[in-house]
Amino acid sequence: MEYTDQELARRAKLEKLEEMGIDPYGERFIKSHYSLEVKEEFKGKTHEELEELGAKVSVSGRIMFIRKMGKASFFTIKDRMGLIQVYIRIDAVGEDAYTVFKMADVGDICGVKGTVMLTQTGEITIKCEEYIHLAKALKPLPEKFHGLTDVEERYRKRYLDLIMNDQSMETAVLRPRIIKEMRRYFDECGFIEVETPVLQMSRGGASARPFITHHNALDMDLYLRIATEIPLKKLLVGGMEKVYEIGRIFRNEGVDTKHNPEFTSVELYEAYGNLDTMMELTEGLMQSIAKNVFGKSVFNWEGHDIDLSKPFKKASMCSLIKKETGIDFETNNYTLDEAKALAKEHNIKVEPHFTVGHIINEFFDKYVEETLIDPTFVTSYPIEISPLTKEDKNDKRFVQRFELFICGCEYGNAYTELNNPIEQRSRFEEELRERQMGNEEAGDIDETFLEALEYGMPPAGGIGIGIDRICMFFTNSPSIRDVLLFPHMKNK
Repeated sequence: MEYTDQELARRAKLEKLEEMGIDPYGERFIKSHYSLEVKEEFKGKTHEELEELGAKVSVSGRIMFIRKMGKASFFTIKDRMGLIQVYIRIDAVGEDAYTVFKMADVGDICGVKGTVMLTQTGEITIKCEEYIHLAKALKPLPEKFHGLTDVEERYRKRYLDLIMNDQSMETAVLRPRIIKEMRRYFDECGFIEVETPVLQMSRGGASARPFITHHNALDMDLYLRIATEIPLKKLLVGGMEKVYEIGRIFRNEGVDTKHNPEFTSVELYEAYGNLDTMMELTEGLMQSIAKNVFGKSVFNWEGHDIDLSKPFKKASMCSLIKKETGIDFETNNYTLDEAKALAKEHNIKVEPHFTVGHIINEFFDKYVEETLIDPTFVTSYPIEISPLTKEDKNDKRFVQRFELFICGCEYGNAYTELNNPIEQRSRFEEELRERQMGNEEAGDIDETFLEALEYGMPPAGGIGIGIDRICMFFTNSPSIRDVLLFPHMKNK
């Protein structure tokens, strides 16, 4: 392997550290403060007050800047909460420690013990009394303004992205806070968090292409789950009544700014609930995250200011299509041939398995989605694309389902759950026919689920919410890759 001159120099310093009896990769270091905690605790103190206090702190982090000046120097270290400046003098730390410091490079990791002081420019600084080398960086960090500008390189080397880009670190820290608030909200609403298998015998619960694997001991093919819906509904049959699961979902589909082959969702089911209870729960969840994590209600997303404190809008899929195209699929009970003719007029491709319901959904995708800016519950989906959902009592062409849209992006998908085992079998059989006609996303007939339903599942409401997209919204991140620490990428 060929090394650059700087890499060679760093390796030489590593050898020199070893010769001096210093472990280049250090030992445990106990810190008393993070950088931000030092700044917050001593904010507003004068130089004289800090001198009188003589407050001792110990911090650790990565060296991001060094200004060496003979027998005294300044350097800046970065930890997960930010940056803090350190002032080091040879007469304070001793000649040996200062020699070790002078061998330091930007990127090295160190520990510092010292006293809090204020510089002449008013910056809270640590006056170093003990310098401890903790880890040698053999590669130089990217230059701050020109080195890590390639977006794909940021995703491939997330560790460098976290070091160099404060926004990436902030997003990484906010994501678990958002998920924690979701858990708190669901728990306070009386839901029980559960875990269900990632490997499943049936690819049910959503319309998506699965990843398939093989279990050698059982000699059977299994699917990485495309949803958690089926096992969670079985728990409703068992009497758990209010359950949710936060976990990874896997779909063998395309990759873009809103899709990754594996993603995180929360699915939640409430016995004796329905679509209305899911709307109330969803609106309350979004407002709870806004208030308790961010302390505000208005968020800028894709150039729009979205106010989550206002009641969310509600409109049927067909009414929205009529508004944009003038075509009234609700009043006019079009035949399949008539619907195909309308699709042809509007340059909508019709697949062999399409019914009128599929065509309605294609009109919605093309003409409506991107127009939905304010939070909107889109209701009354065609029955053909909603195999696990209870039908609309007033019009059996549609079902009791909504999807939540904000700025043209879908965030959640909710049903009044279908709990009639005879009707559910019929829907599964229709899905199987679709797959035989070329729909690779259609599901199986899940006999284990049908058997569970025959023991009786209470009326229920359920919802699935994409956590990655929720994090995108709240952190104003334009791509799903910005909120995933390790997104999937093509090979270089």
